Amino acid sequence: MNASPANVPGQEAWARIADRVAGQQWPASTLYVVATPIGNLGDLSLRAWQALARADVIAAEDTRESRVLLDAWGIATPMMAAHRHNEAEAAAAIVARLEQGQRVALISDAGAPAVSDPGARIVRAARAAGFAVVPVPGPSAVITALMGSGVTTDENPAYAFAGFPPTKAMARVRWLERWSALPAPVLLFESPHRVVATLQDMLAVCGPAREVTVARELTKRFEEIASMPLRDAADWMAAQPHRTQGEFVLILHSTGVDADTDESDAATDALLDALLDALSVRDAARVAARITGLPRDVLYNRALGRKQREEQTV
Repeated sequence: MNASPANVPGQEAWARIADRVAGQQWPASTLYVVATPIGNLGDLSLRAWQALARADVIAAEDTRESRVLLDAWGIATPMMAAHRHNEAEAAAAIVARLEQGQRVALISDAGAPAVSDPGARIVRAARAAGFAVVPVPGPSAVITALMGSGVTTDENPAYAFAGFPPTKAMARVRWLERWSALPAPVLLFESPHRVVATLQDMLAVCGPAREVTVARELTKRFEEIASMPLRDAADWMAAQPHRTQGEFVLILHSTGVDADTDESDAATDALLDALLDALSVRDAARVAARITGLPRDVLYNRALGRKQREEQTV
């Protein structure tokens, strides 16, 4: 038997924290840029809930899509449309509302507005008009994929977010050639009807040994996060018919190659090559870290890149 809301563990703590959040300052004439769930309705934060409930109007990328979230959380705030095709007009209307002393909340269909979704023009317009802009952080497909993949570390947290690749094949290949040269993991979004083609282009550009992480349906019931060499990506996608469905974040792993850093000097390369003759990539990085004092994850990426290039030339 399911517990009633009154008997749910932590219910009193939830109510206490909710009261504290509700009692915070919510200034008028302010644009609240609110991150919303990327799939799981339970990921809306208490502060986001209060910001949406207290707003005079919610500027939404798709009002029909956002209505599901608002209804689930009992939020009755009226909405207005603010999407890619009307953003300039919406920005002017929002500034006019701010001038009247209103609170305006800005949301996208999922995740953080003004990052890879519409909203940046509205934020700039509000700031240019002298009004406060308050970001209310929350769910992010990029950060969620990083958390679930382990491609970054506290010693080397660098990554690049590239957004959606071009839709046409030749442009996408040139785009991948530029992004794949970065000495850091590269995250990109892809649609279900192009994800297989994009993975094939990654294979052609980066070679079979380069690692990729496929993260699909993040925070939803059928969430999957899998890392593999690009040579295996097509088979992994084909292994289950549902794997070409949903929303995707792809992470192209770094090779660790950076000609401008001390880690890539000739002495380090020579040491790694000698160690790789007898040891695995992991063990070679561990021993090299003891000898050189350099970070183990940097040396691991460097050794992995050299191992991959050796395999590609065999």
